[in-house]
Amino acid sequence: MTTTPRIDPPLAADETTMLTAWLDFHRATLALKCEGLTDEQLRTRPVAPSSLSLLGLVRHMAEVEQAWFVSRLAGQETEDIYWTEEDEDADFNAVDTADVAGAFATWQAQIALARAAADGLSLDTVAKKPARGREVTLRWILVHMIEEYARHNGHADLLREAIDGSTGE
Repeated sequence: MTTTPRIDPPLAADETTMLTAWLDFHRATLALKCEGLTDEQLRTRPVAPSSLSLLGLVRHMAEVEQAWFVSRLAGQETEDIYWTEEDEDADFNAVDTADVAGAFATWQAQIALARAAADGLSLDTVAKKPARGREVTLRWILVHMIEEYARHNGHADLLREAIDGSTGE
């Protein structure tokens, strides 16, 4: 039984509606890939030598949501969620004893902040902080986030199948 609602994006809509619907679809897809698993299963890294786990993907996407929407787009000062100078990939690497419920709450909080940061803005809005030394628009951020989630949802498909055999879109 699934509890995460996932709404198919519309087949015809304005650009903002289309992009945000696809992003929400992919956000929900990652949640569905994690649904019904124990904390230990979410921490499992079943594809050696990779350090990827479903929990690591959730933690990573919390950081990505914050970086693109809150930090860059809105220009807010933020504190690193998982990144440390000692381990820049702590989102993926430090999952063995990580608080699973806390990680999911953090991810959902960052999604809410991301939505608030983008709410009412034109797709042509330039982010307050540059990315890679160049101006970036909300349109670019949305397309990038769809790509980021889609790529990691492919990873999540493989991880979930390796954990319990579950497959699906």
